[in-house]
Amino acid sequence: MATDESATRGNEEECRVALLDGDVKEEWQVVANGEGDSCGKLGRRAWEESKKLWVIVAPAIFSRVVTYGMNVITQAFAGHLGDLELAAISIANTVVVGFNFGLMLGMASALETLCGQAFGAKKFHMMGVYMQRSWIVLFMCAVLLLPMYFFAEDVLLLTGQPPELSAMAGKVSVWFIPLHFSFAFLFPLQRFLQCQMKNFVNAAASAVALCIHILLSWLLISRFQFGLVGIALTLNFSWWATAAMLFAYVSCGGCPETWHGFSVEAFAGMWEFVKLSSASGVMLCLENWYYRILILLTGNLKNAAIAVDALSICMTINGWEMMIPLAFFAGTGVRVANELGAGNGKGARFATIVSSMTSLVIGLFFWVLIMGLHDKFALIFTSSSVVLDAVDNLSILLAFTILLNSIQPVLSGVAVGSGWQSMVAYVNIGCYYLIGIPMGILLGWLFKLGVLGIWAGMIGGTAVQTLILGIITVRCDWEKEALIASTRMDKLSQVR
Repeated sequence: MATDESATRGNEEECRVALLDGDVKEEWQVVANGEGDSCGKLGRRAWEESKKLWVIVAPAIFSRVVTYGMNVITQAFAGHLGDLELAAISIANTVVVGFNFGLMLGMASALETLCGQAFGAKKFHMMGVYMQRSWIVLFMCAVLLLPMYFFAEDVLLLTGQPPELSAMAGKVSVWFIPLHFSFAFLFPLQRFLQCQMKNFVNAAASAVALCIHILLSWLLISRFQFGLVGIALTLNFSWWATAAMLFAYVSCGGCPETWHGFSVEAFAGMWEFVKLSSASGVMLCLENWYYRILILLTGNLKNAAIAVDALSICMTINGWEMMIPLAFFAGTGVRVANELGAGNGKGARFATIVSSMTSLVIGLFFWVLIMGLHDKFALIFTSSSVVLDAVDNLSILLAFTILLNSIQPVLSGVAVGSGWQSMVAYVNIGCYYLIGIPMGILLGWLFKLGVLGIWAGMIGGTAVQTLILGIITVRCDWEKEALIASTRMDKLSQVR
């Protein structure tokens, strides 16, 4: 009997330490009464949460990889037209379209907060209203951003690009205007479906769009020789085809609870929606542009050709792998928003823990992979021994960038799910642009470490940002956040 009592006390103590959800009294009572194994219950909870998370994350990874692949295919076809054409498409797509893409994608992420919390609160009818508000806000934003396309040549000349390249990229940019407006329609649709666990629809539409994109690229560029105009038309059609497929699914009965047709309610409460969308846009745009600046700074080094080649290889690998953390960004935002909308602060905390641990394990796997193949992975892209050596020197920074990026997007997802976009935008400005970039410039030029120093300094900015977001998340009062979410739902649900 004494032995049994001792074993019971030992088991109780072990399980008491293992509890992560904060509801210690309830779990402790289960163990004390011998009604179940609390450690097992915790494991089951983690498994159930993981299943909910991967329902969002798995299709999101596929969709993002496909979208990234469409850009790679576009550049591959452009490369067969000539070096100048490839450079023009790359600059138009990366600089002009890329800036607007990042801003509008960020603004659409406000729906991850609102639709996610509305879904958790079972205010399903409001999700369609929020999407319509997002269409209105993003369309107005798209109109305001149009001068960037019309004056792209002048902007590129001001940044020091050659006149011939600037002229060609400027002409291509005008042809990308339909693509630009597709963002305003497509991004809210994707987030609307994502927040109600219908990411498989996004994945299916992306797969069909990829097939269309490959076929059209071959027809318009290789067969009919439409040149750069053909490339622009292909991208325009592929993105609008994706938007049309998703809207057809939503409007033809795919979302009967959340889509009740167009409503004048969409025009109510616009100011609150604009503020949240703007904060979301600034937050994600600052993150989207941070490592693009790394390439820009490296291009200004003396004898930068080899450094830029090596850095481009590293950034390509980082870009492919980044699709996984970005999917966790989406999954975490939705899960946290769902739980807060349902008034379950502890559930939001538990979703954050499960998502963070899962993404970190994946990040550690790729960290080990890069460290182990540090002198070999660049063989995929080049056989130049000079570039291979340069990539080898940068591999440790690539590995730690991937590791940091396995946590940072998850914490940003928590911020989006909780509605902290304004606060995180200030954190991003301070860490990225007041710490990371100045530190990179200091190490790169003053200490003459070149691209190694620039990148190391910018990793420092990311590390500080991740640390601050981690502290904010750990110290968060989740029950208070659930109350704030409830208040937000009530406020934005009012017709004014």
